[in-house]
Amino acid sequence: MHKVIEPKILYFGTSVVLISTINEDGTPNLAPMSSAWWLNQSCMLGLSSKSQTVQNLIRERECVLNLPSIDLIPAIDRLTLLTGRNPVPESKVMRGYKHKADKFGIAELTPLPAQLVQPPRVKECPVHLEAKLVKLHPFEEPSSLVAIEVRIEKIHIEEDLLMDANSNYIDPSKWSPMIMNFCEYFGLSEQLSASKLAPVFGPGSVK
Repeated sequence: MHKVIEPKILYFGTSVVLISTINEDGTPNLAPMSSAWWLNQSCMLGLSSKSQTVQNLIRERECVLNLPSIDLIPAIDRLTLLTGRNPVPESKVMRGYKHKADKFGIAELTPLPAQLVQPPRVKECPVHLEAKLVKLHPFEEPSSLVAIEVRIEKIHIEEDLLMDANSNYIDPSKWSPMIMNFCEYFGLSEQLSASKLAPVFGPGSVK
């Protein structure tokens, strides 16, 4: 039996992303988000235009997408209800947000220099994706939500996650991303079967 429901939000399982950007004064900002999807070498990010991250992206046109594993949940929680915006937008004040400048220090995370963009990478995250802004798309107008298209320019992967037979691919059995599923944190369970939906390797490739 199926039942018609009206949930407040739709989060059917998406990766948590720690986005690092550069503030107007040159200091780094760090913000967790969970509305992201990927296609080829690009990513679409769903954010509020009132956030410091979006303002930084519009101005500087670059960021780093850091993908945390499930062991970093405490660090993500330390960033909850914090914003780099000062003054804090009224809509965020009503939701309990406070301004904090040193996001890396609060989260107890370590900045690392990127190669092609100014924002730092997050050392503790096993995946770092240096990205540049392509286009900003208004979303669900007249809300403040925007869909931000970025192109991945440089990929850094923790070596322990790579396939033994092909070092350009992540071994999914070694990678446990943090997933936001209807506002709750989840990891991944064991593999159930091989997928024919979107095979990575073509005919004749190394497997």
